[in-house]
Amino acid sequence: MSATIDITNISKAYGALTVLDNISLQIKAGEFVVFLGPSGCGKSTLLRMIAGLESVDNGSISIGEERIDTLPPGKRGVAMVFQTYALYPHMTVAQNMAFGLENIKIPKSEIDIRVKEAAETLEIAHLLDRKPAKLSGGQRQRVAIGRAIVKEPKAFLFDEPLSNLDAALRSRTRLELAQLHQRLGSTMIFVTHDQVEAMTLAHRIVVMHDKKIEQIGTPMEIYQRPATRFVASFVGSPAMSILPVKGYSPKNNVVTLDVEGLGAVKASMRLPADFNLDGAAVGVRSEDTHVLEAGQTGYPLTVTVVERLGERTLLYGTLSNGLELIVEDSGRSMVSAGEVVQVGLDETALHVFDGTGKAYHTEEEANG
Repeated sequence: MSATIDITNISKAYGALTVLDNISLQIKAGEFVVFLGPSGCGKSTLLRMIAGLESVDNGSISIGEERIDTLPPGKRGVAMVFQTYALYPHMTVAQNMAFGLENIKIPKSEIDIRVKEAAETLEIAHLLDRKPAKLSGGQRQRVAIGRAIVKEPKAFLFDEPLSNLDAALRSRTRLELAQLHQRLGSTMIFVTHDQVEAMTLAHRIVVMHDKKIEQIGTPMEIYQRPATRFVASFVGSPAMSILPVKGYSPKNNVVTLDVEGLGAVKASMRLPADFNLDGAAVGVRSEDTHVLEAGQTGYPLTVTVVERLGERTLLYGTLSNGLELIVEDSGRSMVSAGEVVQVGLDETALHVFDGTGKAYHTEEEANG
């Protein structure tokens, strides 16, 4: 069972503090959508408003054809999985999963079937007689997810459910969630500040910042063509290098940018006549840079830190004017901190931001 979710002109304030300002969004039936953003951006509040744990000041929320923002949480047809597992310690796994169904008087035979099927789906059938104290963190999280599955909701809501797990378990559980969605085909909304979780799980990512939605798109749309400087800086590891632009000169479909630390850089893009130069910048991702071979001349970079990641090496350094740039080299890089290397840029993959933070992208990247 899955359904569309329509969020229309939602606003929320606590006294004088506005948390969400006129948010609108449609989530398709069976879609996995991730709300991504820094702490305090309003993503968890929006999720809790869908669940009915926070009231709606303005706007409406509908699931399918039914408006649900006026309904109590138990009548909305959603199931929520929290950051904390919130399992009853004196109950077995089976009892924890069945408890909510017992409260709404589902027949015991039906409860047994649902619990068994959910446990098999989550591969925890062998744990049904154990109590939470005898489970690992990952197993407890699966029980919490199972408790949501047995409700057969129209939509699943996940509020940072992996944050309490260690790195290895977090990675494994992330993949299990993706597989679970493929098996169930349910509408799922997942809240996180972790971009790896968002990029791995989402059909679409909703990037939130400062009470509003910055951009909605597929993971690669968000990564390759960020709509704003905030999105470009927030999504990607390592972070995109941002260099100020002092001036620009357009000619046909090519613009020559005067970039601090780099000088004249050509990019195949069109900038509008009213381009706001005050505070404008160029964004460069590390994978769009490379270390030149001996004898080639590019941009000199004084390397300050070398980060060896196995398949690639990241060089953190400063340009001739002291601005920082992160450059990617091969996993077998022999560069050491303190060296000066010559760096080349892929000028077909640059991002330009005007003074308001709006992004512009190269034509080659758009067609690639």
